[in-house]
Amino acid sequence: MLCAISGEAPQVPVASKKSGNVFERRLIEAYLAEHGKDPVTGEELTTDDLIELKTARIVRPRPPTLTSIPSLLSVFQNEWDAVALESSSLRQILAQTRQELSTALYQHDAAVRVIARLSQERDEARDALSKLSVGSGGAVTNGDDRMLVDQPGLPEDMAAKVDATQERLSKTRRKRAVPDDWATAETLETLAPAFTSLALYPGGRSLAVDATDDLVLLGGANGEAGIYSISQNRVTQPLEGAHGRITDALFRGREAILATGAGEVLVFDDDGALQTTFTAHAGEVTALALHPSGDMLASVGSDKSYAWYDLWRRQSITHVETDSSLTTAAFHPDGHLFAAGTTRGQIHIFDVKTGVKAATFDASGALTTIAFSENGTWLATASDGPTTITIWNLRTAAELCTLEMSSVVACLRWDYTGQFLAAAGSHGVTVHAYSKASKEWSQPLQVAVPALAVEWGARASSLITRGGDGTVTVLKAP
Repeated sequence: MLCAISGEAPQVPVASKKSGNVFERRLIEAYLAEHGKDPVTGEELTTDDLIELKTARIVRPRPPTLTSIPSLLSVFQNEWDAVALESSSLRQILAQTRQELSTALYQHDAAVRVIARLSQERDEARDALSKLSVGSGGAVTNGDDRMLVDQPGLPEDMAAKVDATQERLSKTRRKRAVPDDWATAETLETLAPAFTSLALYPGGRSLAVDATDDLVLLGGANGEAGIYSISQNRVTQPLEGAHGRITDALFRGREAILATGAGEVLVFDDDGALQTTFTAHAGEVTALALHPSGDMLASVGSDKSYAWYDLWRRQSITHVETDSSLTTAAFHPDGHLFAAGTTRGQIHIFDVKTGVKAATFDASGALTTIAFSENGTWLATASDGPTTITIWNLRTAAELCTLEMSSVVACLRWDYTGQFLAAAGSHGVTVHAYSKASKEWSQPLQVAVPALAVEWGARASSLITRGGDGTVTVLKAP
């Protein structure tokens, strides 16, 4: 009599009323608890359907190998050898672990000592530097701005200038009407490439257009940069002195300002001569932003810091470290807020006067571009990865809407009225229009002109783009 499950003689045999099969009690009870069926026939079966069979106690025979003293001694010898080998292996592992632990503790102790020494030296250096004064007559050049102590706030005169700029611009912004000669959505629908230059400075992504819409500031991958005239179709003013790739550029009146991958911010005078070099960053300067007052400049970098400069005195104001690398930056149109995008997909909003972080927006992917709307309440952002544009409401600190694109957006620019948003990317140039009457978005323009940067022309009647090969394209109505 054998168990139908194990195939061995059962110690406590039971039989099924339904199928008549014999099972070991512990095995069939465990099987029924899980399946509830006869393991042989598959019929529904419970423990109440089992009948215990009365049989004589079965004594299992000894294994053939354990029936004599020599075989027992052999088994004991094999067991002893296995225990001895395992004990030797454990002793070796223990000795190795002790050695590794000793090394780790030594390295940890050395690291703690080095950190303590460096922290002390840093504190002593900051204390010494805080007692230095910078003369008002000299310009800050060749890295002298690194000597300033990190302070997030602004000096009193600069803070007063920020307040005055905000008061002046915010009042006019609320009452400002759309100019009569401003372009309409119907006008933008007719924009088409009217002029394309030769490749000027390949490898860069910077683009800045002056107030005349004729002079364009460009930079390339090898530190070359210049001011290009659209009307003359030539570089009228080469700019020398930069090191590394030109990462961003802007105009301050007729003054050209460049950022480089070598951590430099260079300011040129009206004649194209290098006037000031700021070296506050330890890594690549990724973006520049000019304050609406025109007297303060901001830069952000891959070294997880941002810096502000007084362009009137030609000196650094502050240099503040953050928790992640910064990729893009912009000042609010009223000048009281400063926004910086990070590689972690966050947009930090700082109060310009105090440097205190006022808000943080979470986006998807590293930020490629951010732009404040001229209405003062919206912020447009784009990230590396998602093919969308996100519009944030600064008043509610929440996402307002999302605009779908066909590729990653490299650059965003609002027009002066805040009703048109231009986007540049590998897909080309697209313009989104917002109607206050219907409160809906439309897309009056989409041109297949791949671009890394875009700027609005006068009265929003044209667009100027920069391609990856350094070509400048002007989009105008026919």
